[in-house]
Amino acid sequence: MTLTQEKRPAVEPDADPRPRRSVWVWGWLFTGAFSVLAVLLALLGYLGEGVAGGHVDWVELLTESSWNPAGSVFGGLAMIYGSAVVCVIALVLAVPVGWGAAVALSEYLPGRAARALRMSVELLAAVPSIVYGLIGILLVRPFVGAIADVPGGDSLLAAGIVLAVMIMPTIVAVSVDSLAAVPDRDREAAFSLGLTRREVIRSVVLPKARPGMRAAVLLGLARALGEAIAVFLVVGRADGRLPGTFDQLLNSLVRPGQTLTTKLAGPEPVLAGTSGTYFASLCGLGLVLLTLVAVATVWGNRGASRTAGAGRFRGRQSAGLGRVQLDRFVAAVRLTALALPGLLLLGMLVVLATRGSAAFQPSFWFTSATGAAGGGVRDQILGTLLLVVTCGLIALPLGFGAGILLGVHASARTVRVLQTLTVVVGGTPTILLGLAGFVIFCSAMGWGRSWLAGAIVLVPVVVPMVALPTCARVRSLSPEMTESALALGLTRAQFIRSVVVPYAWPATLTGLLLGLARAAGETAPLLFTATVFFGAPAFPGGIVESPVQALPTHIFTLSQDSGDPQAVAQAWGSAMVLVLITAVLLSLAVALRNRFEGERWTT
Repeated sequence: MTLTQEKRPAVEPDADPRPRRSVWVWGWLFTGAFSVLAVLLALLGYLGEGVAGGHVDWVELLTESSWNPAGSVFGGLAMIYGSAVVCVIALVLAVPVGWGAAVALSEYLPGRAARALRMSVELLAAVPSIVYGLIGILLVRPFVGAIADVPGGDSLLAAGIVLAVMIMPTIVAVSVDSLAAVPDRDREAAFSLGLTRREVIRSVVLPKARPGMRAAVLLGLARALGEAIAVFLVVGRADGRLPGTFDQLLNSLVRPGQTLTTKLAGPEPVLAGTSGTYFASLCGLGLVLLTLVAVATVWGNRGASRTAGAGRFRGRQSAGLGRVQLDRFVAAVRLTALALPGLLLLGMLVVLATRGSAAFQPSFWFTSATGAAGGGVRDQILGTLLLVVTCGLIALPLGFGAGILLGVHASARTVRVLQTLTVVVGGTPTILLGLAGFVIFCSAMGWGRSWLAGAIVLVPVVVPMVALPTCARVRSLSPEMTESALALGLTRAQFIRSVVVPYAWPATLTGLLLGLARAAGETAPLLFTATVFFGAPAFPGGIVESPVQALPTHIFTLSQDSGDPQAVAQAWGSAMVLVLITAVLLSLAVALRNRFEGERWTT
């Protein structure tokens, strides 16, 4: 009898191959979701306390056009009128071009060409708003001044034109998504009936995509309502201008005006203190603005979330012998509309490259500013990077947790509520975030101008852009994969840590970089909380009374001195640097997304 000795393996197998307990996951996820609610509560609390701190005559605020703090007259009707006019002008100019470009991208061009052109259109959305304002000063104001014989060109029309360029990429992107959601079988059925391409689009595609295309307009409207800095530089900021007749209305378009955002972006919120009727009336204007933006954002997202297919097929042939000629004419019009955003982007880049040639000199990047408008922008670059990196470190875990919670755990009704709140936070005018941060951090907590306060007020800008793509990615996880993971005995927390987090990471990273690209160009929140124009060290030594210099506010200050050629040249060079930093972040987003998309995504 031979005895054989069983050899033990060199390495002991893991006694418990399953992932470790991950009880911390729930705390992380609910902290992320709570951060979204906390931002809204802080914002509403700031505005509500401000309104409660003084007497607000709501009837006067909404019906009186005069704004005279010295006489205790606080009427906001002229500002509401200004906001309405610039938004209408922007929509009238942007909607036909945006819809035409979207139809051309979706229905006329082959896939590869459409993707390349769509990316160029979406790059317009990544251009910081302060750069749009700078281009408005250089090109739009002189244009309005020339056609209307108005000195300077500051006007509601100039603001509307600038806003039209800003909201056009939003309209194009959302409309293309809606058109792409129409099933190809519907187009094929219509073509089989003998309809031309124009008739197929009119009879089949547009009726089904109409809710999403309306949503695109509402989201563009929300962007236009909440924009402050670009409008601030070209609108003229004249109070009390309200026309009484139709002729006066037409004349008011080419005259200086005031909007809700430009009133709040001016010096008055700081001069008004933190209580009393003056401050309460300004907070009342903030509540009106927040309500308008929230309604437009929520309404727009409800339309965008509707699935295509609600439209009814109404295929029919046009009468007459000129169907083919008409088809060609309409195609030419739509392709021309598509060319316009591309030409705008090309023209913008040419203007930036020629006016901001200082940015191509290494000394401009690596030397400090001297005097009012000399030297380089080294300290501004370092300050911007400090704000962006700190904001990213805070926003990443919060947005990631909120997105995963929305995707895997909440009930359908809770998901709708939290998703709506997240969208509203993302659409909140940043000028309100800056004012709330000024009162909470700079005044109540005694920080003064602080780089950390600036980074924190930028967090609500980034968190929704992280949470929403993460949620969409998680919800695309197949039910079979979820059931397989749970059938192996994983708890819900282990399932999230080992399967959901690696799966959602590419979308999270992309959202983070896109959010940081937007945060890098924000100006309004930093004006009140974190930055000074000159004299701050490159790296602050503490938190309290520790401001920094940043590129957006640097450009904003220089651009208001348009009579000084040196200041204008410095502003353009700084704008070129800011655009290059934003382009680098966007390129990283695309490259990293492509890198992680093909990797193994479970641990």
